[in-house]
Amino acid sequence: MITIALDTMGGDVGVSATVPASVEAVRSHDDLSLILVGDEAKIRAELQKLGADKDSRLSVRHTTQTVSMDEPPAQALRMKKDSSMRVCVNLVKSGEAGACVSAGNTGALMATAKYVLKTLPGIDRPAICARIPTIKGHTYMLDLGANVDCSSDQLYQFAVMGSVLVAATEHHPQPKVGLLNVGQEDIKGNDQVKGAAKLLEASGLNYIGFVEGDDIFLSEVNVVVCDGFAGNVALKTMEGASKTIAHFLREEFSRNLLTRVSAAFAMPVLHALRRRIDPRKYNGASFLGLGGIVVKSHGSSDSVALRNAIDVARVEVDEAIPQRIDRQLESLLSARRTA
Repeated sequence: MITIALDTMGGDVGVSATVPASVEAVRSHDDLSLILVGDEAKIRAELQKLGADKDSRLSVRHTTQTVSMDEPPAQALRMKKDSSMRVCVNLVKSGEAGACVSAGNTGALMATAKYVLKTLPGIDRPAICARIPTIKGHTYMLDLGANVDCSSDQLYQFAVMGSVLVAATEHHPQPKVGLLNVGQEDIKGNDQVKGAAKLLEASGLNYIGFVEGDDIFLSEVNVVVCDGFAGNVALKTMEGASKTIAHFLREEFSRNLLTRVSAAFAMPVLHALRRRIDPRKYNGASFLGLGGIVVKSHGSSDSVALRNAIDVARVEVDEAIPQRIDRQLESLLSARRTA
């Protein structure tokens, strides 16, 4: 049985999204149980409303505090020891849960997870990794905001972690790893990127070289590695571009009677496109490099998006991702020491 701790109070929506997501998750997976962490009265009221208050695979852990979405991470770490977020991470540390999922404050969740779970040996800093839709299907990208400045060694560590994640969860024995840069030529990029490229060339990973921003969507790269500054800018640019295109489409289709008629005929295609690029399908960012599994759901996630984040955590527990990263990194570091 895979057990996941769910921060029911995190995010913009709270129990009205987290509890329905948990109910759907356990109904879909016979091997899954969830510990719902937060205000017990609110959680049980929502479970009763959904007819799931008797489900033995949905247990409740009461907490008295909640971390707000704009709370400073240091304050949450010091002052919110009985928050739903902190207790979720503690459950992973104690082994009662194999992973935790939260839609709460990203900075607070990362600070708490790093403090409680620590980083794996050989990992300087955890990285945020998420799946990105592409014309080839999807790719994984890290870091997406946890580390603004990164050394060559840290970028190398990100590449190892991303490669292990894709190999395990996608059953891809040799994921293609690319290093995000301002050009594909060897002379391009800053010293950190150039140094990381040399490490990756000698790593034994399936490193394919530098990739540019458009390659994220157009190439067959499986893992895109970058520092958190570039990764977060790229991610927010993707989100903004998607919303802009949707806005322009609505404007054009509502311009006059003819375009509104055209919209009616185009609606099946538009609905299919929306389903294909629905960001809820890609919800669930992994905090890689920790001594346990932590998955961050988008703050505005509805129950569908949260259900997908739970699925991400479930797969990572099943594939023992931290242990795989630990073994792979130790193997690669040993090879570097003896080279």
